[in-house]
Amino acid sequence: MNIWESIRSAFEALAGNKMRSSLTMLGIIIGVAAVIALSSLGEGVETMIGEQLQGLGSNILYIVPSQPEDSTEPVFLTLSDAEALEDKLSAPSIKAVAPNVQGSFTVNRGEENGVFTVSGVTPEAMGVSSLELAVGSFVVDRDLEERARVAVLGWDVYEDLFPDQEYPIGKYVVIEGTRYEVIGVLEAKGGMLGEDTSVAIPMTTAHTRLFPARTLSGEPIVNRVMASAVDEDSMDAAVEQIKETLRIEHGIGEGDEDDFGVISQKDALETSSQVTGVLTTFLGVVAGISLLVGGIGIMNIMLVTVTERTREIGIRKAVGGTNGAVLTQFLVESLALSLIGGLMGLTLGMVASNLASPLIGIEGVVTVQMIALATGISGAIGLVFGVYPAGRAARLNPIEALRHE
Repeated sequence: MNIWESIRSAFEALAGNKMRSSLTMLGIIIGVAAVIALSSLGEGVETMIGEQLQGLGSNILYIVPSQPEDSTEPVFLTLSDAEALEDKLSAPSIKAVAPNVQGSFTVNRGEENGVFTVSGVTPEAMGVSSLELAVGSFVVDRDLEERARVAVLGWDVYEDLFPDQEYPIGKYVVIEGTRYEVIGVLEAKGGMLGEDTSVAIPMTTAHTRLFPARTLSGEPIVNRVMASAVDEDSMDAAVEQIKETLRIEHGIGEGDEDDFGVISQKDALETSSQVTGVLTTFLGVVAGISLLVGGIGIMNIMLVTVTERTREIGIRKAVGGTNGAVLTQFLVESLALSLIGGLMGLTLGMVASNLASPLIGIEGVVTVQMIALATGISGAIGLVFGVYPAGRAARLNPIEALRHE
């Protein structure tokens, strides 16, 4: 019996037990569908975060507080740090600096309200963070000088507080009992970086009304400082200049650990890729358990099939069928079950990913590697879990098999 005859015979046997074959494939279908759906959504998250970080520009640096291992004293960044980095003599490779202080507060407008991120910003934040206005204007130097009670709304904040799409400029919102005049609305950026769900107010106003915390010397505290390098080629020089400037500003001696960290766009991309990669792998392993269960189901059914067809195997051997031919036939049946189930699961997983994408706001990404992996795993399961039943069939003694009822 050649391979094509084995394939034809295998499909005839599967077609003769449609219900049993379908139920056997169900475990493989569910397992492959789960792996594809979860992996594609995980890949979609990684792609989305990468695009957003790249959208900010490839020359962005983030400076954040970082507690040294041998220190128990709290560490801070201050407005003085940002001012020191603006000095072109000490940091010529830095183009612009934007300090930021932020926290979550309830923002009201009449009966509409929500909890949003309120950020104290300077005018430089618009350029450094690549923000764009849908309408109105951004915070200016005069607002800082006057500690003006003005606010720039993220797009989602505007939609929540102005559900009727009313023109917002000149209207008021209330933050912690204080009215702020809306002077602008930012273009929607989408995704997970938070601009759409934030409210920007002048830095001086934020420190006066919402963020009173100060260092022991009375310096206003900021959560982070964003800086843009002159160009992408100046990134390494900018990092070194930031470190040298802040070490002097913080009085850090030679050999002592920095109490701040500098994160480049490249570092942020690598970190996000690692996190989403681990998450995707974990979800894939969990979904892969279904494939293991499906493989066990295939082995179980194939053992039952061998028992049911013992007499048929005996007849085949009696008329000259070799052990190899019997082994091949049952391996092909097992492989067919798993591959057909794998292809159906692949289709179901892609459909599930497309259906889930608009619900969770993440566009699933199905790669060639995912398809190849799912097909390969389902085929491997058919072979691995079909070897024992096929070997058992091949080893049957034809005389004993012919006596089987």
